[in-house]
Amino acid sequence: MEGSATSQAWRAGGHAAGWTELAGEHVLAVFVLGALALLVRPFLRRGRYRATGVLGEEDLRVLHAALAAAERRTVGEILPVVLERSDPHPGATWLAALAALVSGSLALAPWLPWHSPGLVLVCQLALAALGFTCARFLPDFRRLFVSAARAREVSEEQAFQEFHRYELHRTEARTGVLLFLSLLERRAVVLADEGIDARVQPEQWARTIELVLAGVRRGSLREGLLSGIESAGEVLAAHFPVRDGDRSEIPDRVIVRAE
Repeated sequence: MEGSATSQAWRAGGHAAGWTELAGEHVLAVFVLGALALLVRPFLRRGRYRATGVLGEEDLRVLHAALAAAERRTVGEILPVVLERSDPHPGATWLAALAALVSGSLALAPWLPWHSPGLVLVCQLALAALGFTCARFLPDFRRLFVSAARAREVSEEQAFQEFHRYELHRTEARTGVLLFLSLLERRAVVLADEGIDARVQPEQWARTIELVLAGVRRGSLREGLLSGIESAGEVLAAHFPVRDGDRSEIPDRVIVRAE
């Protein structure tokens, strides 16, 4: 009887251990597949966050021609400015490190050497370093840890700075218009001087903004900017048509910077 009871206890214990191991393997598989899914897409899309060197000479020629054509119909002055990012978002990078540490520790708990706190700490630091590195070099991954409110805030603040950097507030009739695009934040902003704002409401720029972002989502910075320039030109021509003696006060150019 004792042998039978021992045998049953052994089989029951082995059965429980088997289910525990199986569950642990499933958790590990889900963690690995989830991590790959989070990283492969950002890796493939990393080119969408580059601005410098993306537009070739032919692209710039087409955009300059579009600017000239748009401004021939209006007294407005349009300046497109493209930045790869409005802010480095260090907080998002550290948040990614923390997320990797916590999620990795939970998923790998059955395999971590809990008998050795020092080794556990080393493993957790490695997980945090992985999350930090991925966020540092994969903008699409870093963007996961930037809130919509934060992205909007830094983009609008940067647009304001660019407006004054290029002296769009110094046109004679106060008709300067900034067409601003920040790639990391996935935000476009149209900022117009007071001469424009007096007659054009912010909602009227919504289509311009959407056209720019739609082009970027398709992976074409050139097409996004081209559509945005044409749309902005239509808005300005409807409210501020060209006048005799009008002159261009801002060079027709597209400004592209890393940050």
